[in-house]
Amino acid sequence: MATTGEIARLARGTLLPSFPGASAPRWLLDELEAGLGGVTLFALTGNVPSPESLAALTARLRKAGDPFISIDEEGGDVTRLGGHATGSPYPGNAALGAVDDPELTRRIYRSLGAELAEVGVNLNFAPSVDVNTADDNPVIGTRSFGSDPGLVARHAAAAVTGTQEAGVAACCKHFPGHGATVEDSHLGVPIVDADLELLDRRELVPFRAAIAAGTRAVMTGHLNLPAITGGVPATLSPAAITGLLREHLGYQGVIVTDALDMRGASGAIGIPEASVRALIAGADLLCLGPNEHAESLRATLDAIEEAVRTGRLPAARLHDAAERTRRLRDWLAGRSPAAVDRAAGLEAARRAVRVTGALPGWTGAPLVVEVEATGNIAVGPTPWGLHPWAPDAVRAAGAPGEAEGVLERATGRGLVIVLRDAHRNAAQRALTTALLTARPDAVVVEMGLPVWRPGAAVYVATYGAAAANAQAAAELLGLC
Repeated sequence: MATTGEIARLARGTLLPSFPGASAPRWLLDELEAGLGGVTLFALTGNVPSPESLAALTARLRKAGDPFISIDEEGGDVTRLGGHATGSPYPGNAALGAVDDPELTRRIYRSLGAELAEVGVNLNFAPSVDVNTADDNPVIGTRSFGSDPGLVARHAAAAVTGTQEAGVAACCKHFPGHGATVEDSHLGVPIVDADLELLDRRELVPFRAAIAAGTRAVMTGHLNLPAITGGVPATLSPAAITGLLREHLGYQGVIVTDALDMRGASGAIGIPEASVRALIAGADLLCLGPNEHAESLRATLDAIEEAVRTGRLPAARLHDAAERTRRLRDWLAGRSPAAVDRAAGLEAARRAVRVTGALPGWTGAPLVVEVEATGNIAVGPTPWGLHPWAPDAVRAAGAPGEAEGVLERATGRGLVIVLRDAHRNAAQRALTTALLTARPDAVVVEMGLPVWRPGAAVYVATYGAAAANAQAAAELLGLC
């Protein structure tokens, strides 16, 4: 029989809470000394003001324990390590899939991993290995390598290999696959209408490749697969975690939940109860979310300990999680750092650009108009666009009547219209159509997925809006 103190320590060892600011609060240091599993860092809560401050923070955390220090650093549009303020120097997965050079993907992720290792991060919630088969997917999009399972699989393996060559554990997500949905699990429980046969030839192909490549962690998604989970989100489903991931795919590494504050996991039951159900289902580490600090941690610990006392959650399940996380710590302790290779980022971004039509030979600088895009909760307020190379760039909301003002300002100069996921934004499409009616010589630059294409305009697709993607497009257009 496990003692009360042992249960409390085992329960702590499963948790990855967050905290505000760039220094560790006393409660967090106390919890680390008591066996807390680790932390999840978030840019929006002020954890990452600079690489230097982050390195100092992680060093302080390690003095209090042996924590997993995790972050959501995918490169591309989802970036936390400085890129949330300036844009990432690495293109995201869609651009890497467009290039389709697995060795280049390996270089990108090795360099990303090296930058994380330099500041003390040892667990990266990347790569996203979702097969993005739904064009209107509101949360994956350019975070996916593409819509072909085989392509996604070879880049998933390359990304895992590169990350782990840098001494950082990769965490493939969002199991069993978030690419066939048109809902955001931050806001609800998306449905993936797929049986096992379809999953085996689509969603699970990249996860198999990542497992074969040795991924040290897999992250669950808050997804309802009626044929598998019967209405329960995968994160809380023994059929998904133990049945599909452990038994069907044979994965024996660490399983991490996506943030449990998301409505897809805890909207109806709360974070403490979601935590208990995730552990029962087979998860080993629980990411609580960006605003879940000391109070949430205490409530979650109480719920886990009560579930063990009542027999609802076997203590053996916590011992199993502790053994898996111990093995991951042992693996991390034997890793060596790699070199940062930011040149790979710009190389990949340049190779990803696709141009349809002949670019005009402007004699002066064109007017750049950037049309506002719908937000994405996972991406956050990351800067994007070509304005760093176009000082008089115009920001447009896509409202009726804006075309006239833009056309007036563009009189006598070239015109560049910059979009982001126009297929998901009717206002972007309407304004672009109006501008092209008057200026068919304009160039359209799509910095999201190139799904919607206007008739005969010159069309540039960057497959992402990272700083590297933007520079590659600016170079092509003669802006720099």
